[in-house]
Amino acid sequence: MPTVDDILEEVSEFGRFQKQAFLTLCLLSAAFAPIYVGIVFLAFTPDHRCLSPGVAELSRRCGWSLAEELNYTVPGPGAMGEAFPRQCRGYEVDWNRSALSCVDPLAGLATNRSHLPLGPCRHGWVYDTHGSSIVTEFNLVCDDSWKVDLFQSCVNLGFFLGSLGVGYIADRFGRKLCLLATSLISAVLGVLMAAAQDYPSLLLFRLLQGLVSKGSWTSGYVLITEFVGLGYRRTVAILYQMAFTVGLLLLSGVAYAIPHWRWLQLAISLPAFLSLLCYWCVPESPRWLLSQKRNTQVIKIMDHIAQKNGKSPLADLKMLSLQEDVTEKLSPSFADLFRTPHLRKYTFILMYLWFTSSVLYQGLIMHVGATGGNLYLDFFYSALVEFPAAFIILATTDRCGLIRPLAASNLVAGAACFVMVFLSHDLHWLNITAACVGRMGITIVFQMVCLVNAELYPTFISGAGPGCRGNDAAPPRDRTGHLARDHRGCGKPREDSKAQRKHDLPSDPNIRTHWHLRETLRWD
Repeated sequence: MPTVDDILEEVSEFGRFQKQAFLTLCLLSAAFAPIYVGIVFLAFTPDHRCLSPGVAELSRRCGWSLAEELNYTVPGPGAMGEAFPRQCRGYEVDWNRSALSCVDPLAGLATNRSHLPLGPCRHGWVYDTHGSSIVTEFNLVCDDSWKVDLFQSCVNLGFFLGSLGVGYIADRFGRKLCLLATSLISAVLGVLMAAAQDYPSLLLFRLLQGLVSKGSWTSGYVLITEFVGLGYRRTVAILYQMAFTVGLLLLSGVAYAIPHWRWLQLAISLPAFLSLLCYWCVPESPRWLLSQKRNTQVIKIMDHIAQKNGKSPLADLKMLSLQEDVTEKLSPSFADLFRTPHLRKYTFILMYLWFTSSVLYQGLIMHVGATGGNLYLDFFYSALVEFPAAFIILATTDRCGLIRPLAASNLVAGAACFVMVFLSHDLHWLNITAACVGRMGITIVFQMVCLVNAELYPTFISGAGPGCRGNDAAPPRDRTGHLARDHRGCGKPREDSKAQRKHDLPSDPNIRTHWHLRETLRWD
């Protein structure tokens, strides 16, 4: 009885149909990048100082240059060179007094400026920028600077909460339906963010966008890996994530061209509507349909793939089967991830790896925006290191598996971050270099977590799995051969006979889930 992989071998594992679907879904992956790290440009904090109408009038009367105005009216750095008093405090002086001279106006009020009282910025701030950001529009500085962190925390909270529900929806109602619904909602919410008139509304839209946007990216990841053959599955999964990197590079260029945050938010939200092309270009996953006993639709889709790839329709399509499947329809449950000791162990490990890599990845990107150099170029350079990270994965995993490169990359990322603690902020290029090395290491970890997750969980719970929740959907023969080598380390795959593999397959779905992990990860 042929499986989906057997049919894909005959109709082309990566033919014209798969390439078209892959390019379409890559648009979705690239469009997700601004949602994930767009805060670097949407909420950048420029140099700022207290706004004082009296200072502005005095400056015009005296004909001061900007440098003279700053020297005469703005407090100097605080203790240990801190800039807080300069940015968040102003002299408590009546700048409208006619007795103030144009040459050092504060000299007649105190022999030493440090003796003059300082007060909060009562009239707002002046920002040294030709554009605008969320920070400059809503004055998220000084005592309200924590609201910038809250803005990004909301989308991360949305990612977490959404991963619990969207993954279940993808497994329960289909990958394509989940992808289309979440992509449309995410795009609409992005447009609403561009039109938000107050900070609470902006925060609400950001949270809701986080709830659906990660699910949209994940659904695309799952779909493309389930449409290609075994020989291309890992490569396609990595290239799909490289499309995210392309989105980062494009983001730096668009942000440079559009320095006003509302227009920038609109510009990065509109391309998300292109993901609706998936309705016509990408059908539902045949593997998921088989797990739901919808064999008639599977036959139509596989026949369409054959025609698109220039192959003649296959006569044995009606005999299609999914070796992961059983006699009854399988329903996903979040509890399936913790049903057996092995499942619990690896689920917790992947959840920990996903959490740490996500935090570190975002942290390194935010660090680039705080180094004080050219924000756009620094962001562009640091994004480029993700390409060699992908090539390292492609070059090492087939020879040494996933575990060793994963551990080595974690060590590299950790060491780079440890070194950055002791680097002075004045050493700009050294800081950027260390950040790029750390980012390359954590990018490898991030992508490998997706691959490990994809190769551990069977089809019907792949969407509910931790991490990227991708799905390799490989049949048992692949799990006992190729993947067993991957997690054991460098070596040759085990060659089990087809009859033996079929004989080893348990019938109970709960035992089957445990069997998949045992066979995938056994070291003997």
